[in-house]
Amino acid sequence: MNAALLDADADANALKLSRACAALWTATLALMTAFMQNPAPAHRLLIARKIAKNLKVLHEQDCFTLECRMIFSNLAQRWTANADLLARQEDQSRGGFGLLTPALAKTR
Repeated sequence: MNAALLDADADANALKLSRACAALWTATLALMTAFMQNPAPAHRLLIARKIAKNLKVLHEQDCFTLECRMIFSNLAQRWTANADLLARQEDQSRGGFGLLTPALAKTR
């Protein structure tokens, strides 16, 4: 293959990755809004976990600056801690049979 063709493919792929990352960031912001507007603890837990996962993915992408990636990493850690706290609260509110033990909840 021609070097110019390879460069064009690399540029096209970089553009696609950049657009996908921007879309994921936008979706993550929408999830943050949903988290704030949703009063149901179980839903908030699931949303917080998804936000943390999205932020971890964004942290790994080269299309962002190093500073931005570090911010994503810090946010991912905060949202993971938030999800863990919500999981403990949910578990306590269900007498130890919360979302972390769905098999037990189904057998009751």
